[in-house]
Amino acid sequence: MWRSVATVFIVGLIAIANAGEQDVLELGDDNFVSTLKQHETTLVMFYAPWCGHCKRLKPEYAKAAELVKDDDPPIKLAKVDCTEAGKDTCSKFSVNGYPTLKIFRQDEVSQDYNGPREANGIVKYMRAQVGPASKQVRSVEELAKFLDTKDTTIFGYFSDVDSKLAKTFLKFADKNREKYRFGHSEDKDVLKQQGETDKIVLIRAPHLSNKFEASTIKFEGSSESDLTTFIKENFHGLVGHRTQDTSKDFQNPLITAYYSVDYQKNPKGTNYWRNRVLKVAKEFVGQLTFAISSKDDFQHELNEFGYDFVGDKPVILARDAKNLKYALKEEFSVDNLNDFVEKLLANELEPYIKSEPVPESNDAPVKIAVAKNFDEVVINNGKDTLVEFYAPWCGHCKKLTPIYDELAEKLQDEDVAIVKMDATANDVPPEFNVRGFPTLFWLPKDSKNKPVSYNGGRELDDFIKYIAKEATTELKGFDRSAKPKKTEL
Repeated sequence: MWRSVATVFIVGLIAIANAGEQDVLELGDDNFVSTLKQHETTLVMFYAPWCGHCKRLKPEYAKAAELVKDDDPPIKLAKVDCTEAGKDTCSKFSVNGYPTLKIFRQDEVSQDYNGPREANGIVKYMRAQVGPASKQVRSVEELAKFLDTKDTTIFGYFSDVDSKLAKTFLKFADKNREKYRFGHSEDKDVLKQQGETDKIVLIRAPHLSNKFEASTIKFEGSSESDLTTFIKENFHGLVGHRTQDTSKDFQNPLITAYYSVDYQKNPKGTNYWRNRVLKVAKEFVGQLTFAISSKDDFQHELNEFGYDFVGDKPVILARDAKNLKYALKEEFSVDNLNDFVEKLLANELEPYIKSEPVPESNDAPVKIAVAKNFDEVVINNGKDTLVEFYAPWCGHCKKLTPIYDELAEKLQDEDVAIVKMDATANDVPPEFNVRGFPTLFWLPKDSKNKPVSYNGGRELDDFIKYIAKEATTELKGFDRSAKPKKTEL
């Protein structure tokens, strides 16, 4: 009996896991062309079963397929296994990495897919690929249905679609069809119901409506530039839902509440905490940005602040205009958050700094900098300084190590410091733009606030030539052209 119960349980779990998979077309060499010819617009994922990124995308892709299965105009999502049934198809379309996504119009490639990789983002992107950029609403009933959505909408009411404002709206919609949801109407009954004849409004998604801000905001400008600014300032509201796909919309200074944000399964619980953040945010309009984010989607950001999320209450983390990091150390409450924001704006908070321990000894020719001693070892050392930001796993960094060590030995009697810092284990000061490894900067001793990116060669002679030329005071062992000086007997 227990074996039967276990079997039923396992079958149930498999059914749940595969719930959305049935809406994804599975294609191979034998049916790829014939199937796509039956569909006007299809997003195709070319994948390999062993690919980690493909495995992460798979459930989001299936969820997106389920969300669009009844769309009109229709959209289909399909997948091709490049290691088995679809080898020739993948080769035909020059698939070199996984997953690769392409948009097809019937069996012809329309374009590469460069949109979001989570379900709602995929849906929004693909819906923008079919039909007009702005949905024309032709009745009051159709308007109610159109606005019954989980997306914020930009809507135009026009008695004359040839008006200057209408043309501005439609032009803006065409340029931004992949980012926003647009609709418009010239129906007399719709215009009468809304009391508008030439107006653009932003209508918040119902689940984001709240008592602290208007659910509908009217655009008062006239130009496309005005409309761009209006959308940018109002789209996410006082406390926006910051996802992986919208994170770039949220600029510093930024305060983010991380918790179990889930508008699909638990909208009421999600808004319970958001409303408390809103209560604080309304007091600081125009001074900084507020957002909520899923703790699971942004665990990497929590890790940057040394947090491993525990409990149900939000964790509050912030970045100021200089990108310095701050954390609310007390348990979340409206009062504690309000106090935290006031102190942040008054520069009364100590920034959080990720740092390795300060070395007990730093006597080697190459000095070790960590976040906690960076000012001492680099900024306030009284010397011209060459600093390398590296990663322990970086092959180019490993290749540079013996050369860098030899450089430090040759210059250890000079008024020059040779320094390195592990940029993966320490916060890099914001004035150093480190985007790859190794990255090197030269800091003259009298202008440490203006680091100069070093882009020269990485052989020993290249470094010596550069330092000999750039040193504030001529080196003892080399002239300005890097020729060794003669030592008098």
